[in-house]
Amino acid sequence: MAVAQLIRPLVQPFAEFFRREAAGGIVLLVSAALALLLANTNWGPARYFPGLWDQHLRVAFNGLVLDKSLLHWINDGLMTVFFLIVGLEIKREVLDGELATLRQAALPIAGAVGGMVVPALLFTLFNRGTPTSGGWGIPMATDIAFALAVLQLLGPRVPLGLKVFLTALAIVDDLGAVLVIAGFYTRELHLPFLYLALGTWAGLLALNWLGVRSLIPYLALGVLLWYFTLESGVHATLAGVLLAVAIPARIGHARPVLLRLLEERLLFIRDEAHGADADPRTISEELEHLSDLISSPAQKLEQRLHSVVAFGIIPLFAFANTSLALDASVFGQLTSPLGLGILAGLVLGKPLGIGLLAWITVRLGWAALPPGVSWRQLWGAGILGGIGFTMSLFITLLALGEHSAGEAVAKLAILLASLVAGTVGYLLLRTTKPAEAR
Repeated sequence: MAVAQLIRPLVQPFAEFFRREAAGGIVLLVSAALALLLANTNWGPARYFPGLWDQHLRVAFNGLVLDKSLLHWINDGLMTVFFLIVGLEIKREVLDGELATLRQAALPIAGAVGGMVVPALLFTLFNRGTPTSGGWGIPMATDIAFALAVLQLLGPRVPLGLKVFLTALAIVDDLGAVLVIAGFYTRELHLPFLYLALGTWAGLLALNWLGVRSLIPYLALGVLLWYFTLESGVHATLAGVLLAVAIPARIGHARPVLLRLLEERLLFIRDEAHGADADPRTISEELEHLSDLISSPAQKLEQRLHSVVAFGIIPLFAFANTSLALDASVFGQLTSPLGLGILAGLVLGKPLGIGLLAWITVRLGWAALPPGVSWRQLWGAGILGGIGFTMSLFITLLALGEHSAGEAVAKLAILLASLVAGTVGYLLLRTTKPAEAR
């Protein structure tokens, strides 16, 4: 029991991940609401808010010059760290988590595929042959922070299996969004920089192959990878995913060696704690060393960056990109092909795609419902998948362009669809009795 009590604080269980993601969703909601308030207020300093993001910041280093607006620095720079976290989460789930085996992965993968394909088809149905037809990727993504925040509000009514399913689905969904951005929203390639980016990534993979465990060389080369990717024409945020692929995700010791080292350290900590002259600092240092011992470089980086991303970068992205002036003309355009395509894709396409593909997968015997989860609850999770927000806003900027004619309509449609999906999903799960779960 004592050993279990010592180890428990050193690992990152799913419940901790869920709690932090949910709290980040609440901060994200507050940031978006504040941005909308400031953008639609003429009082005092709020008058200058919409133009703030067009101000330029110039960075020069050893002959290299980057001169971009604050909005570009957020969307092309800080969001790379978000995509790094996305890549690390995908890698963790594939190697050791809910996507580690085909049987485990079948249900969330099927749900994610359906939740991407059906919304894209519905959007295309409304926008085929229009100037906004390229925005089919907008309703494809699920915002994991917002979706888990809604589940958090439901407390024990929601079984852990449903939370795990929705998290795994959203991670596969993010991978799909990354592939869509790389394959369909790259407009112009500069081959010399692309080759430099690929060469840098090869160097990062070589560091992994050589067994380098320190994060410093990975992060240093990661900065170069980001710059070369930015200049190549491929969206710079994809450098974050490529960096995540290269960072070692395995513990640097074989299992027998690790168990022996753990036993030695735990015995030392126990003796120190029960000693007459026990030094709390020594015990704390040993616990930190033990944590490093059982964590891979990828785990360490994910743990250090997760709060920064959840409570800093993503809320800042939302704050900058939901600066939307609401007027009658914008609301009137919600019935345009663009507005209807996004609304239909997120509110109808997401739950239909997730629910139907999950049902087919179970019926074929390729997967089973998670323990304690009913079909009604799974459909509720599918509706929550219609909360697009962060990734949908991001793809909007790539598909339609900043300051384009359809940007305001797309953002408003995303906000309304996410609000509807969150509300309906919450009410459905709220009215589902725990006894109904199988």
